[in-house]
Amino acid sequence: MADDDDIQVHRGLNGVYFDRSAVCSIDGRAGELRYRGYSIHDLAEHSSFEETAYLLFHGELPTRSQLDLWDAELKVARDLPGPLFDVIRAMLHAHPMDLARTAVSALAAFDPDVADNSREATLRKSIRLTSQVPMIVAAHHRLRSGFDPVPPRPDLGHAANFLYMLTGAMPSDNATHLMDLDLILHAEHGSNASSFTARVVAGTDANLHATVTAAISALSGPAHGGAAENVMRMAQEIGDPANAAAYVKDLRSRREPVMGFGHRVYRTEDPRARHMREGVRRLSQEMEEPKWYAILEAVVEAMRPYARLGVNVNVDFYAGVVYYLHGIPEDLFVPIFAVGRTPGWCVQVLEQYEHNILIRPLTVYSGPPPRDYVGIGER
Repeated sequence: MADDDDIQVHRGLNGVYFDRSAVCSIDGRAGELRYRGYSIHDLAEHSSFEETAYLLFHGELPTRSQLDLWDAELKVARDLPGPLFDVIRAMLHAHPMDLARTAVSALAAFDPDVADNSREATLRKSIRLTSQVPMIVAAHHRLRSGFDPVPPRPDLGHAANFLYMLTGAMPSDNATHLMDLDLILHAEHGSNASSFTARVVAGTDANLHATVTAAISALSGPAHGGAAENVMRMAQEIGDPANAAAYVKDLRSRREPVMGFGHRVYRTEDPRARHMREGVRRLSQEMEEPKWYAILEAVVEAMRPYARLGVNVNVDFYAGVVYYLHGIPEDLFVPIFAVGRTPGWCVQVLEQYEHNILIRPLTVYSGPPPRDYVGIGER
């Protein structure tokens, strides 16, 4: 055994490479994100969620016929077993993330491929989960709001159908585009906490539903998925762009974080943020509530001196305001993140299964030295 002085501990596994991946590349210093080699900027500007999901699973952009078939498969998978609605009704007052975790776990009991971890079966399950997770989120929200779940519409794409099931109303083109963009930007992000959790569970040869259940559990923690909720609360507390500088100064003087700034990977601006920024600007104007965009930009300006320290705006800084302007309650912000990330979790698990190995890191013992057991009468 090596001497403790020779062991270098990487807390949080920071800077440790545990495997190779062909799915996602991130250059934190350059602020670059690519899915299967394609820039997130190109995908955000030209792609759709369906096309992006196909790229993640298959490694290449689809032809028109391949995309049409893929879209049809996703639409056919928009189905929840009847008993799952009983689970949802029994948990009406649960946080939507707790409900999503439990419902995905329950889905395992109804999936014909649940015990088959082959690539073909896992891909079939991945397609189903990609379509079922938004249905779970929407059905729970409708039922807890006193309404019946809205059946999916086969003539609507993934983003539009999710908004339709969530609200019961046809979304505008702008709303659909922004939700589609949001799902693309959140679809995959390397070995983040939830994706790494999915890989750890997959390393035990657990089934896909178990891995996604674990990933949702990891995402539910505020240190991973809660920034969008907190940014909206911050914007409401600021109330007016003129108050932003003093608000930021007060937080920094108390060494408290400014929500939506900083990232474990990026040392420059999160490359996904620019696309959500423009979406907030347009939506704020469309809905005649420009103050939210103005408040966020005032916070960005107040935080500019800290950019040289690597504290830059991230994607969640703008996402929460988009949801808020759509009338989506705060406790659905992170579940929407999960809707977008589901294909990313699934493809990480597919990759893990290809050359599977139990993920078992070590810890350096720092407790008492060896000692003898003392009987209870002598203590």
